[in-house]
This record gives sequence, structure tokens and C-alpha cells, in this order.
Amino acid sequence: MDNGVSAGSTASTSTLGHIALGLTLLAFGIGHTGVIDGVSAANSVSLATYVGGIALFVLGILAFRAGDGFDGTAFAGLGAFWFTWAAGADGKVSADAAGTFLLLFVLLGVTLTVGAASGLFGQGVYGLFTLSLLLLAIGAFADSGVLGKAAGWVAAVAGLLAWYGATAALAHWPTAVGRGRAANRSAVPAS
Repeated sequence: MDNGVSAGSTASTSTLGHIALGLTLLAFGIGHTGVIDGVSAANSVSLATYVGGIALFVLGILAFRAGDGFDGTAFAGLGAFWFTWAAGADGKVSADAAGTFLLLFVLLGVTLTVGAASGLFGQGVYGLFTLSLLLLAIGAFADSGVLGKAAGWVAAVAGLLAWYGATAALAHWPTAVGRGRAANRSAVPAS
């Protein structure tokens, strides 16, 4: 590839990554809540594989290439999570193995929550994502559908927050961190 050709700006990579994360979390969360009759978490496997897994991983590589270590880590790590979750979503693993897998990715979520520098839209998204994984892990170990539904609601809220932050950045909407264009640059989690 020609060194003069840009792989995309950090802002565009970050915005697209947070839209992908938001949509995946929404589908995953809504599936776990059972709020829509006949829609389960298993129905989000294709979205989790391609949008949450492959697209986020590629966006993570592009963020690394652009020098954005935080988004690179977040998107590549979350891409690995979603792809692996989708691969095991058909029940090939025991509940304890699924709980252990979720707990391992809780560690990534904690790292992203602590490392996010953009307040509500960074720490909020990653903190809620981490909480949803923790609730799912405990639910898997305890065989509790109630915890799974609670985790779904938390994941859906995290998805809405990620989607809103990215949409606000694109639309130049005011955000909780301030008004106007300058504030919207920080609306999407970045390093």
C-alpha cells in the first residue's frame, strides 16, 4: 500500500467502531432481555460475527496503524470477544466454561473502563459493557435467567450510549461534555 494513502483518520475509525459496538451490544442485549417475542441472544450471532467481530477487529488494526493505541486495543480486543462469543454461542461449551470466558473478558472491560479518557461516553460504555459481562458470567455459573435478562438490559443501554456518542460526533450534536463541534470530538471514546 502506498504510504501516502491514508488508512482513515482516528476520528472516523473511532466513530465507525463505536457505531459497530453500539449495534452489536443492542442486538446482544435485546436478545438476552427476551423483550421481543421469538428473539434471543442466539439471533445476534451473525451480527456479532461480522459487525462486532470482524469489523471491530479490522477497525482496531486501522486504529493501531493511525497511532491510536486505546481504540486499537478496544476494537481489536472487542472484535476478538464478539467473534469468539459468536463461535461458541450454539451451546458447544458448558455453562461453567461460558462463565469463565465471560469473566476473562470482564478483565478487558475493566481495562477499557479505566483507560477511557472521555468520561461518560468512554467509561460509561465500557463500564456498562463490563457490568453486563459480569452479570452474564454470574448468571452462567448460577444458572440464573434473571441475571441474564438484567445483563441484557445493561448491554442494551451500553449499546445505546455507544451509538449515541458516535451519532453525536457525526451530526455535531451537543453532548454532556459541552457544546458544539469541539465537544463532539470527545463524545466518541478515544485515547
